[in-house]
Amino acid sequence: MPEQSRATVPSHQIRPLTSVDLEAVVDLSLLAWEPVFASFEKILGSAIFGLLYRPEWRAAQAASVRRNCLADDAESFVLATADGLVAGFVVLQQDQDESLGMIEMIAVHPEHQRRGHGRTLMEFAVQRLRDQGLKLINVGTGGDPGHAPARALYEAVGFTGLPLVNYYVAAESRSSKRGRLCPSDNARAEPTRPTRPCRFPDE
Repeated sequence: MPEQSRATVPSHQIRPLTSVDLEAVVDLSLLAWEPVFASFEKILGSAIFGLLYRPEWRAAQAASVRRNCLADDAESFVLATADGLVAGFVVLQQDQDESLGMIEMIAVHPEHQRRGHGRTLMEFAVQRLRDQGLKLINVGTGGDPGHAPARALYEAVGFTGLPLVNYYVAAESRSSKRGRLCPSDNARAEPTRPTRPCRFPDE
């Protein structure tokens, strides 16, 4: 990794994710995003929420994190403590044809939040994508109360938000309806471009 793309905070270091880190990343993401899914369920109601996340949100989200972290076209990094514990992670992708860098997922373990680690990961991600010559960087998040900390973070590091809304109605019975709401597939990333599929990486 180029030297200019490395970042540190006291007793922590950002390094590429390895297979050994994966389950720790999955575990911290579920803890970090639990308030997000609680917010979604409150807004949507249990019936629609249950249709969107089958068999349930933790299993759906864990599969999404594993898929995004291991994608062939992704770069995944962890923020590790001095003793090797994984405190946060970020997943990056890029579209060279559009000169677009994408922060697909980002999260910090609740025990390590409010220490500047989310901002450190964001600044690292932005610099990493800039170093690769990309002209535009995208990160998405929800407009619900559960994503308020993410919106504040992204705006604090210079991102401009484009408000978008997803609407759902339960049209079939639970036994036949299948779907998923945004935090799983992008993570927390969601579209800042109307043409991109909804994804919610979270924080």
